[in-house]
Amino acid sequence: MLLLGGTLIAALLTWVLPPGEFERRDDEATGRRVAVAGTYHAVAPSPVGPFAAAVAVPRGLIDAGEVVAVILFVGGAWVIVERLGTLSVVVAALVARFRRRGTLTIPLVSLFFAAMGALENMQEEIIPLIPVLLVLGAGVGIDALAVVAMSAGAAMIGSAFGPTNPFQAGIALTLAQLPPLERGGLRLAMWAIALAAWIAVTMRHAAATRPEQAEVAGRDAAPLDGRHVAILTAVLLPMALYVAGSLRLGWGFHELSAVFLCGGVAAGLIGGLGLTGALTTYVEGMQTLLPSAVIVGLARSISLVLEDGHVVDALLDLSARLLGVVPPLAAALLMVPFHALLHVIVPSVSGQAVLTMPLLVPLADVLGLSREAPVLAFQTGAGLMELATPTNGALMAVLLAARVPYQRWLRFVVVAAAVPLIVGLVAIALVAR
Repeated sequence: MLLLGGTLIAALLTWVLPPGEFERRDDEATGRRVAVAGTYHAVAPSPVGPFAAAVAVPRGLIDAGEVVAVILFVGGAWVIVERLGTLSVVVAALVARFRRRGTLTIPLVSLFFAAMGALENMQEEIIPLIPVLLVLGAGVGIDALAVVAMSAGAAMIGSAFGPTNPFQAGIALTLAQLPPLERGGLRLAMWAIALAAWIAVTMRHAAATRPEQAEVAGRDAAPLDGRHVAILTAVLLPMALYVAGSLRLGWGFHELSAVFLCGGVAAGLIGGLGLTGALTTYVEGMQTLLPSAVIVGLARSISLVLEDGHVVDALLDLSARLLGVVPPLAAALLMVPFHALLHVIVPSVSGQAVLTMPLLVPLADVLGLSREAPVLAFQTGAGLMELATPTNGALMAVLLAARVPYQRWLRFVVVAAAVPLIVGLVAIALVAR
């Protein structure tokens, strides 16, 4: 309902905002089409009517097809592991180790997902893992909100401040014509401080909501023998292959879906399901993740409506002109809320970098700011807004899978993201000149 309402609001905006657009050019360094500064011009109005807004919903699902496929294929593989009993065995082993100090799982899990966020902008890949993490959380006494925070939340913090994230820092630095690891020490320190603060708030929440006696999931499960280890390896190996492939071979979501298809079927064969049984279980597993997959398409429909109405560039041009009339340091700091608000209508961090960096980097030059300032402002504003914007399909799908109300999550984020926001603002002030 929230996302469908957002689609209708986006359609209304196309009736009241003046349409316009920038010219685009191909950028060889990033392989993407980028906006050209100084080319903004008005275009003929193209308001989106009610039926066109409804059509944007299936269009959004198709446009997000790669992500939808990842959710279904990765989720199907993990359901096979659950049906074979391996998941309960592994969780029972973890619970036995952490049952009396369950909050200690939070920094371990958070560090893993934050590293994945910093390496390859992990988000959508987490959606099928939420049922697994919820079982672990229940076993060690961690509620669903803390599970979301230590997985998806930590990954988004890692993505925002990670110095090696190719989809955020990488694209922004390239478009700003800066070295890939520009101010790498500062960025690594930002990542560490922001993540430490996020983990601390998550652990405080988990401790406050932890029941006196955690329910030990899978305590009657069989021991972790070689068969279960082989099954678990069959579904963990695809993730390792994908991380390596994305960093070295340019792999994307198609390759991720493919390796998990192979891993899931292999797990079923190892577990004795046979080929027919493995594929049948796989399809049944896909069905359980279908609502989360649809949520991603719904979120995409909002930005499609705004693009159809040609109002995204109009808002960008107006904001850039307003930033040009304030003092340089104020302009650098105001770029953070600018990027945060823009991210609501442009929920792709790579898409936002391509849209804004070619316009804000020349503005920074004119104002006498260093080029690192708009890059860090983009990472801070857009990166942290990933934690809150309802147009982030991955976030909404994770909350749906974990059954965490959006409003409850927002209340948590307001507190947990405060220190990361301060970290970003201080870093921008340090590099502004």
